[in-house]
Amino acid sequence: MSESFDLPSVDHLTVGTVGEPGHRVFYLQAQQGGRAVTLKIEKQQVRALAERILPLVREVLPTAAPAPDLAEPVVTEWAVGALRILEDRGSGTFVLMAEEVVEFDEEGEPLATGGTARFGATRAQIAALARRGMELVEAGRPLCPLCGFPLDPDDHACPRTNGNRSPTL
Repeated sequence: MSESFDLPSVDHLTVGTVGEPGHRVFYLQAQQGGRAVTLKIEKQQVRALAERILPLVREVLPTAAPAPDLAEPVVTEWAVGALRILEDRGSGTFVLMAEEVVEFDEEGEPLATGGTARFGATRAQIAALARRGMELVEAGRPLCPLCGFPLDPDDHACPRTNGNRSPTL
């Protein structure tokens, strides 16, 4: 069983990457006091999270300070399987909840109980997280105009052309 985390009022909340486009690893990181928690997250999860958050925080986006960079060293606790964002409208705060990827046996039963993480954040912190997430996702490799998959720097075997040629723009 992996460790679970509860940081009810984070000082630091961000997403970041390590590596070059096409080989980047995405991370979600929170800090409260001296405790830092870094979780591995997929690019698609970052995009979905940011797209879900942005409509909730549009009014604070222009004034929100930029999200911080990843704090070093980046030591991953576990990989995120599911994410939830909850808003407490009374206090104007958010809770970001993450659940660890859980492996299942042949009968569909979980092999182990996964960890959970709960990060409490302000509206400005969540807005900065969403903006940074979209910036990171959009800074990746350009997409193929035919299939929508990322273009590789060397070549791209586009499925829309049965892999016979790279698409022309």
